[in-house]
Amino acid sequence: MEIKSIVSALAALAQESRLTIFRLLVQAGPTGLPAGKISEATGIAPSSLSFHLKEMSHASMVTSRQEGRFVIYAANFQTMNTLIAFLTENCCQGEPCMPEGQACAVGDVDCERSN
Repeated sequence: MEIKSIVSALAALAQESRLTIFRLLVQAGPTGLPAGKISEATGIAPSSLSFHLKEMSHASMVTSRQEGRFVIYAANFQTMNTLIAFLTENCCQGEPCMPEGQACAVGDVDCERSN
């Protein structure tokens, strides 16, 4: 993935509604969800939802397909995994960042200091 594509993907997720939509689609898995269900689950108005889905689609973060009269949206797991791999490829100079099975909770300063 080129840097320009990485920046585009990060920018597509750098907005509260789009991040909420993407996380919902990740939870839904490869089958995805119809736009109406996304709108209901997130409370985002259909017109705004359409704008956000278009932005994420242009960044290849989501895919869409027509099923009858419904448009089904799904997270693009290939792009997501490539983005995660890019962000972590040089992590900790090849050394484990923390003991296996341990993860710090967000905001747990004591845990972060010890790792």
